[in-house]
Amino acid sequence: MKNDDQMAAPITPLAGKVALAFFFNLMEKWGCSEDEQKVLLGGIGDAAYHKYKNLPEVCLRHDLMERISYLMGIHKSLRLIFSNHADYVYQWVKKPNETHPFNGRSALQFMLSGRTAELAEVRRYLDSIR
Repeated sequence: MKNDDQMAAPITPLAGKVALAFFFNLMEKWGCSEDEQKVLLGGIGDAAYHKYKNLPEVCLRHDLMERISYLMGIHKSLRLIFSNHADYVYQWVKKPNETHPFNGRSALQFMLSGRTAELAEVRRYLDSIR
């Protein structure tokens, strides 16, 4: 029997480019600063950020693909939840939220801890309310 790593599709250079294109498009729509984007990508440095911003075909590290995957899931959930309010799909992430786990912070503030766990938590939260 194969383990999860063997069953996962290989991270090809083209997959890396597609993931980065999604990420930077979403960041523009969310209105995230360069510093916020670097944190969401796991605290990458300036050189890596600018390299990725040029959308190269590159095999991204597993943890970076995992982060972008969580963001894709968050975006998908928001599109489903706010299917009748397209503008709110991109505004929600910056709105203060009193529910757990946000406790008055926005989802973006919560995710800017820099940990993958918070990205996963936002994804789970949105999946639970869809």
